[in-house]
Amino acid sequence: MISRRNALSGSLATAITLGSLAALNRRAASREAAFEAQFPPQGRLLDVDGTQVHVVIRGRGPDLVMLHGASGNSRDFTFDLIPRLETRFRCIAFDRPGLGYTGRTDASYDAAFTSEAESPTEQAALLAKAYRMIGAEDAPLLLGHSFGGTCALAWALDHPVRALVLLAPPAMRWPGELGALYRINGSALGGGVVVPLLTALVPESRITSTTDSVFAPDAVPAGYTDHVGGQLTLRRSTLRANSRQVNNLKPLITEMSKRYDTLRLPIEWLHGDADTIVPATVHALPFKERVPDTNLQLLEGVGHMPHHAQPETVIAAIDRADQASRA
Repeated sequence: MISRRNALSGSLATAITLGSLAALNRRAASREAAFEAQFPPQGRLLDVDGTQVHVVIRGRGPDLVMLHGASGNSRDFTFDLIPRLETRFRCIAFDRPGLGYTGRTDASYDAAFTSEAESPTEQAALLAKAYRMIGAEDAPLLLGHSFGGTCALAWALDHPVRALVLLAPPAMRWPGELGALYRINGSALGGGVVVPLLTALVPESRITSTTDSVFAPDAVPAGYTDHVGGQLTLRRSTLRANSRQVNNLKPLITEMSKRYDTLRLPIEWLHGDADTIVPATVHALPFKERVPDTNLQLLEGVGHMPHHAQPETVIAAIDRADQASRA
């Protein structure tokens, strides 16, 4: 039997916990508003069957669709790559679902206490539909970096694409587990309790150190951190979306990989041999065995951000893919 004193103590502890969580969420909301004021959308906001999709469109020429990686947004491409390409391509950079200023494909995915998220196939379906609203071609040239490369593969498996340029994407089942933070934030409890704590309290200096680790062993380009809006990643909805998408990826990518032999289009794949985030030995080399016509380039001493470490090499690959798709 529960005593009255114990019941009162439990109720008080619950009230304190709920009050603390409410205070954290108020502080988190205040920080999110400041981050969004500092880094507003750079492009257009489309309504795709009720889902907001943010797209940056710059330049003239054949369509080049660009999909960013985990924790990122389209600013990763507007920093340097699009300015190098916009005189020859119509560059179309999407924010992926739940990141940047693109919404969720299903409202239930944004609930605090859940672990569900968009699969690469769902993301590709949304963005392919968005592309059909603004695209000038039936099938675009498609570039994807990291998780964006996984979504690019999903797009090519189910929707028209004339060529792929893949930059260090996860594409194969990998050994072991993800880091603890992905597992915690991707869980129902972590999404409801830990994520508000991170949004409210993590210092912005952590963004700099995290960016350094993503680029390693390459240096972060001057001005990149000030441009890319890494603070947007600290928003509660973005932390949840990113963690859940990555946390749920392994079984989804295992199923996707069974269909790779159906790909019949030019594929350029660039991967740093010093990439420890998505190792080339686990993803690039096995994919090349599965799809032998892939033109795989291993970049010596390059980490996970080849489009910043060797932009000229990436642009040459884009040009090859463009030309091969027109042959």
